Amino acid sequence: MTARGCGIRDIAVITSVSIGKVLSTLGSSIYKIIPKKHYYERLEVDEFWTYVYRKKRKVWLIYAYDRATNEIVAYVWGKRDLKTAKKLRARLKQLKVSYGSVSMDNWDSFLTAFKGDHKQVGKQHTVGIEGNNCRLRHRLRRAVRKTCCFSKKLDNHFKAFDLVFFYINHGYV
Repeated sequence: MTARGCGIRDIAVITSVSIGKVLSTLGSSIYKIIPKKHYYERLEVDEFWTYVYRKKRKVWLIYAYDRATNEIVAYVWGKRDLKTAKKLRARLKQLKVSYGSVSMDNWDSFLTAFKGDHKQVGKQHTVGIEGNNCRLRHRLRRAVRKTCCFSKKLDNHFKAFDLVFFYINHGYV
């Protein structure tokens, strides 16, 4: 239900269970995304910020997206820096994902992390992933910058995003 825009309290009321039960179920979930293919013609990469507990505690999601299949191929969490961008590149290698080209905005960390790859740089090449960012903000209230629904714990935040990514990749959202 968090993938459909409902908050934890909403789910507890709808299902007539306690908030603790909803949180423990979310915390014990094991939704992981696995790339559907080993080769992608073009991947789009972008960063997406959200926060945990208060807006000063920003958390950055950096992920790779395939516009042709609407699939989130890989993602990492961290700060908005070169180290996190390199973690995404390493994650793609770990998953044995190859691609023809990678599209990105003109952020120096992406340009450096994907230095040896064929790149397409500019906002006109990242239309798909920017649309997916909008979908994330609409479907997951805790991803919105101005909201009363937010995560208090980092682990719950990550689990909620895991669930949404799983739903996006399998066509439920």
